Formats: sequence, structure tokens, C-alpha cells
Amino acid sequence: MCGIFAYVGPREAAPLLLEGLRRVEYRGYDSAGVAVANARGAVHVRKAAGKLDSLARLVAADAPAGSCGIGHTRWATHGKPTDDNAHPHTDPSGRVAAVHNGIVENHLALKRRLTDAGRVFASATDSEVIPHLVEARVSAGADLADAVRAAAAELDGANAVVCLDARDPRRLVAVRLGNAGGLAVGYGDGEMFVASDLPALAGLAARALPLAPGQVADVTPEGARITDLSGKPTAAAPLTLPADAVAAAKGGYRHFMLKETHEQPEAAMNALRGRIAFDSPALTVHEAGFTDAEAAAFKRVVLVGMGTSLFAAQLGALYLEELARIPASAEDASEFRYRRPVLDRETLVVAVAQSGETADTLEAMHAAQTAGARLLAVVNAEGSQATRLAGNTLLLRAGPEIAVASTKTFTNALVCLLLTALELGQRRGVLDEEAVTAHVGALAHLPALLGEAIALNDGAYPRLAKRYGAMRRFLYVGRGRLLPIALEGAMKLKEVSYIHAEGMSAAMMKHGPIALVDKETPVVALAPAHGMRDKMLANINEVAAREGPVLAVATAGDDEVAALASDVLWTPPGAPLLEPIAAAIPLQLLAYHVALHTGADVDQPRNLAKSVTVE
Repeated sequence: MCGIFAYVGPREAAPLLLEGLRRVEYRGYDSAGVAVANARGAVHVRKAAGKLDSLARLVAADAPAGSCGIGHTRWATHGKPTDDNAHPHTDPSGRVAAVHNGIVENHLALKRRLTDAGRVFASATDSEVIPHLVEARVSAGADLADAVRAAAAELDGANAVVCLDARDPRRLVAVRLGNAGGLAVGYGDGEMFVASDLPALAGLAARALPLAPGQVADVTPEGARITDLSGKPTAAAPLTLPADAVAAAKGGYRHFMLKETHEQPEAAMNALRGRIAFDSPALTVHEAGFTDAEAAAFKRVVLVGMGTSLFAAQLGALYLEELARIPASAEDASEFRYRRPVLDRETLVVAVAQSGETADTLEAMHAAQTAGARLLAVVNAEGSQATRLAGNTLLLRAGPEIAVASTKTFTNALVCLLLTALELGQRRGVLDEEAVTAHVGALAHLPALLGEAIALNDGAYPRLAKRYGAMRRFLYVGRGRLLPIALEGAMKLKEVSYIHAEGMSAAMMKHGPIALVDKETPVVALAPAHGMRDKMLANINEVAAREGPVLAVATAGDDEVAALASDVLWTPPGAPLLEPIAAAIPLQLLAYHVALHTGADVDQPRNLAKSVTVE
């Protein structure tokens, strides 16, 4: 989750940019930089690998003067965390500077075209193509906002960008593409700000406008003109920034759960940063790393977790068997700790947790450690007990999650477990270069895929919540990789709406649970294109024949599923391994809206705690 902060107004920009970057420091980063445009038509850039203190020392020694600037904290995706790869980036002439959050999925093709045209690149990043594209247009006479809109039209993927032009030093242009990489415009008194999230603007701006996907903000000290990508003005009313810190942290969303659900594209991008080289078939997943010899020595993997983390572990086990061809199983940590599991030095035990403080999971880790097994903690909280106990740690990098019901930590756990399976598969010689390249290419599209999953059913949820919110109970069914998603979907509904829901394999339906089917017991059937769809169609038919409502989750455009089901929640088409991750999102949003309809406390459901630190 790269941080963006920009300023235009009467004050010196550099100190404000550093302050703003401190406010987004929690997002994590490995380098930082600022670019400031002055009244003489020059842009001065200061950037450094490492923490903000390194950048602050550079600025203190040689402060760039000017009242228009952009700042950035970067977490590497393309290119190592070096000074050259840090943002902001400029074109070779130094006229246009840009900061960027996201993945330019087609950057290799764009870079080849620009290089063929004689342009020289100074970094290994995907982001550097952006100032080149913008500068080519402004140098040809285009207005900066028009140039940014035209450049944005060439970028594939979910991206957030802010640009400035040395020859127009009282102006910023920001654009948001897709659902990853949020941007908000802050309205001050004769000055304006742009930041990657609303809390960064608190105390600086009285009002703020979060940009919607496809919106462009043309910002001057006097205000902002908001348009779509074609240049057509769009209706956009700034909201008043609340003085209450909790309300401000919600970023304009009604509940933290909704905010955190919408943060999943960017959170997933964060999980990928620095762990995959998108322009070469290489995976470096773990902060501590496995050697080829260590990976080859593992004879099996046992994943442990509780609740949502257990369901993530179940899909992780399937990923490990499929991609690394190593026997893998997922177990309830609370049961694992009380029996005598067969473990040895050739067993890798993966503990999956949000907080890293869950008592049962920690005890399971102790049992594994005592037996001599290798430990890997897949957790969100750096410095937690789980990270201190494990030999290896893979951080989820989902950012703070306030709502009790996990959303982005679940999907990031799936991403991290998929990365683990890919790395072990590569190191064990199971996945060849061609296979790794294909999987890495698919992962480059993941943030955009999750953004599409969020937007695809927009407007349908309140209607579905009204219809299904009065039901007595739900059955969630899936097959293969979608079974853990069905279990998690049922958990989400129970947690936040207090309606009983049970998740199971669709194949189990006719072995007993189908007796529950009636008009007040809807079946949520996960039937996307690669989710053993033909088998699921048979199950949907069985439920429909007994007059049970079927709410299907299917790949967009599947008319056959739509004809059989009572209602459909669509997911975007994507790579088979990513399909379950995208399918989790409509189930989260369904649970949220049903909870709204029933009047439940969404963020703090009764009887539940975010972290269970006692047995």
C-alpha cells in the first residue's frame, strides 16, 4: 500500500510533503521521495531508499523550494528498493514528475514502444512509463489534465497517479483507475491536498473528496475540477472531514467492515510487493526464505488456524498440493494441540492467524516446535507472538483491520499461501519456468480482478438483503477450491447478521443436509467457471426441484447458471487459482448488507472479539 501525498498552495511544499508522508507511514514502505515544482519552471526531486528519516535528512540538507509538490512512500513491486527506483519519477527532461500506486500490467509493452522511440529509462519500475507518456503529450502542446487522461487510457490495471508539470507549477492532476489505490482530494483555505487516504488529510483540510474509479482531479490552490476519463465533468460533492478520529479513520465509509472490504485490491497488491518479479519468472516470497534444499526436504505440510484463518489454511493446503506436489492438510489448531500429531523435521507447520496472538494457534505452534517441525507464521501483526515463535514469517501486509469480521486479512492470507505454494513448487522443481511465468502473469492482474469483484454487483446487495434477510437459515455449498470459500461465506453471515448458516461440500447435500431445504432456507451455491461448475449445476437443480431458493455465485455472463438460480452474484472471469479469492468478496458484501438489513452491529458483533487470546 504505497502512500501518496501532494500539495499545492501558498506555503512551501517540502515540509508539508514530509508531514503528509509521515501520516501514511503506517501503510509500510521501503523507500520515499518528494518532487517540488518552483516558480522558475523547474522540478527538484529528492528520494532515498529506506525510512523517511533518510529522505528528511536529504531535504534538510538541500530543501527544494516551491509551493507545489508530490510525495510518495513506495513498497517495491517492479525493481528493488533503491534510490533510482523510488518515486517520484520524471521523464528524462525533468519536466513531468509522477507518483504511482498500483501495477501497470502492460508496462513492458509500453516501455518497449517508448524505448524504440528513443526514450531512456532510469529505473526498473513499471511506474516510470507514466511521466514519459504524459510528457510526450504536454511537449506536443496538450494541457496537463488532457495529457494525464490520455496516458491513463493506455494503462492496464488498477492504478492511482498524481502528476505535476514544471511549466505549470500551481497545478496537480490526479487520476484513479480501478478499485485499487485510493485517492482523496483535500480542500483547505486557499490550498489543496491529495492523499492516498482520508485520515492523512485530517487537520489539514476541512473537506475532502474521495475519487471514484475513473475520475480525474485537476487541482489548483483555488479548488479542483473533477471529470471522467473523457474529460466530461462529473458531479462530486466533497464531504466534511469529521473531527472524531474514529469517524475519520473510516474514510467516508459507514462501517470499517465495508471500508476494509473495499481495501482488498490494494491490500492484495501490498502482499505481492517485493515478493514477485513481474518481469521475470522469479519468486522470493518469505522474509526469511527457504533454500532449495530445505524445500526439497519437506515431506508434508500441516496448516493450522482457527475460524477464518482455518478456512484460509484449507485453501492453502489445496494450493500446496496442486502447485508444490507435497501432501498438505489443514487442521483446527485447538484440536491439533490436544492430540499427539505425527510431526518431525521433515514436516512444515504453517500457522495462519490475523493477530498472531490466538491462544490455540500459539499452542499448536509450541507442539510443533517441541516435535522438531519447521514453523512458518502467516500473520498480519508484525512482532506478534507467532512471529517470535516461528522460524519463518510471511506477513499479510493487509494493514490495520478494525472490524471484528475479517475481510482483507482473509484474502491476503489466501494470496500469501498461494505465494508459498508457488515458491515451494519452484524450489522443489515441480514448476518449470513457463509455469511460473504464467502464474506470475496471472497474479499481476489480481488487484484489478478484486476491484472488479467489488464493483460488479454494485446496487444488487440491498435488494438481495431485503429478500434474504428474513430467512431462517442458509446453506453455503462449494466444491474443490471453492469449498473453503463456502465455509468462510457462512461464517461471515453468522458473525455479522446473527442468522444461522452452515457451509459444506455440495456433494454432502444429499447425504443429509438437503432435508433442510425449504422456502425459508436458501442455498448459496458457488458455481464459477472453474469451481467444478457442472457438478454444481446438478446441485442447483436438486435444490430448485425442492422449491429452495438458490443464490448462485457465478462467472459474469453464465446464462445457464442464471436460468437455474433464483438470484446471482457475479464474479469476474479470472485465472482458476485466483477464482476463489475473487469469489470471497461478494459473500463478504452479502453478509454486510444482510447485517445492515437486520440491524446488527456490523463492526462489533455481539459475543465476539477481534483476537481470541484465551482458550
